[in-house]
Amino acid sequence: MSQKIGKVYLVGGGCGDPELLTLKGKRVLSRCDAVVYDALVNPALLEYVSADCERIYVGKRAAHHALPQDEINELLVKLGREGKTVVRLKGGDPYVFGRGGEEGVRLHAAGVPFEEVPGITSVIGGLAYAGIPITHRDCASSFQVVTGHLKNDAAHLDWPVLAATKGTLVFLMGMKNIEIITSKLIENGMAPDMSAAVVREATTPKQQTVTGTLADIAEKAKAAGLGAPALIVIGKVVGLREELRFFDSRPLFGKCFVVTRSRAQASKLVEKIQDQGGEAIMYPTIRIHPVASEMARLGSAIDHIGDYTHLILTSVNGVDLFFKQLDDMGRDSRTLSGLTVTAIGKATAAALKSHGVTPDVVPERFIGEALVEQLGPMLTADDRILLPRSKNARAYVAEKLSALCAVDEIKIYETLREDRTDVDVAAMLKARQVDYITFTSSTTAKYFAEKIGETCPAIIRDSGAKCASIGPKTSEQLRALGLPVDIQAETYTIDGLMAAIKEDCTKNH
Repeated sequence: MSQKIGKVYLVGGGCGDPELLTLKGKRVLSRCDAVVYDALVNPALLEYVSADCERIYVGKRAAHHALPQDEINELLVKLGREGKTVVRLKGGDPYVFGRGGEEGVRLHAAGVPFEEVPGITSVIGGLAYAGIPITHRDCASSFQVVTGHLKNDAAHLDWPVLAATKGTLVFLMGMKNIEIITSKLIENGMAPDMSAAVVREATTPKQQTVTGTLADIAEKAKAAGLGAPALIVIGKVVGLREELRFFDSRPLFGKCFVVTRSRAQASKLVEKIQDQGGEAIMYPTIRIHPVASEMARLGSAIDHIGDYTHLILTSVNGVDLFFKQLDDMGRDSRTLSGLTVTAIGKATAAALKSHGVTPDVVPERFIGEALVEQLGPMLTADDRILLPRSKNARAYVAEKLSALCAVDEIKIYETLREDRTDVDVAAMLKARQVDYITFTSSTTAKYFAEKIGETCPAIIRDSGAKCASIGPKTSEQLRALGLPVDIQAETYTIDGLMAAIKEDCTKNH
């Protein structure tokens, strides 16, 4: 019996911003057995593949190829014939100067099924993020996309036709030959004062845009240090940039942030950073591990929920695990009827509300001391509190409340160090590529320092990066580790942390 043939998806990853990946691209990435990817692909897209997916890097940037194209073609055939679902992940669109057509032809010849999943090419998306529309009714009703890889004396291009265009000209992969391109267009009749721009690393937080004219754009780009990967755009549409730019004018644009939260919780902070124009590097230092024996104890407590008068939840993780246990037992929020429910923090309160429970008590300050101050006067010796929380939590709340009434503290999960990582943050810090490191708990600070090593304080000091803390307990831990507290949120929430960072960026812009 012949072995089952797999399938190869030629997927366009878009032009840099990971959110420009199509829904179909995300879907096939999430279910593939192997992903073959290029240098121009945003590493964030690899978060969509499963942990056991085979990852194969093949390079492909300018003249530096980790694997020649012919070998990539044969690799795709081999993987497909092994019965695997394969994603060939490319920057932009596979069929726009991406050699996806060559790969598809080879797969067809080998009898390996394939599909092309289009991506947003930098020709359109990259220029849009620079505030340059590729067409506009008042100045460009057409556009041409041209390869900047010039052969011999560039005679293979029809320069008189290109120079006479009334629309927009876009050259891809042309930075090495920008002087030849601009001089050829001028020699063939294009006005030297025609508007032109170079956009480097389009749609990413490292995006740089230089504008000028056909006569001086090569010199200006060189002076600004712009190299590949970059777009060269020539045409009147460049003049609309100041009116249409939206991406590189945001408050955190150009800043790089290291996010130390767990993978499961990092997305909210990452999204907020990206929405404000910053680059968010996921570097999880913690992971949440449920404690099976304690979860069993929680189940027993829920069976006797009528014995309790109060339920206190101190984190989103605690809420999620509590309601998972409820669900596993075939119960729901109605089980909490008659209990006084207390939540520490807006995020915990919001998590409760998502399960249909509005907490009765939410201290104004999101720390244990505030909870004790507010809840303490409400308690009598007849009360009994159910307190499911982290094994790593401070003893303060349990100790103080136990002096007032019975407290059943159940340590349903523990926060462990996350050692899996896809990025070398220590190297980034040493290269002064990081502007801010965000800490949302004392444990993220503790494990960050452990992961970087004993030279962590010196590395951060020399890097120029700022440490941003969500609140006083996290700041206390940072200082104990010898790390600076450059920023502390006034409100101890993710929104408060973002507000403090934004204020710092604005102040030092």
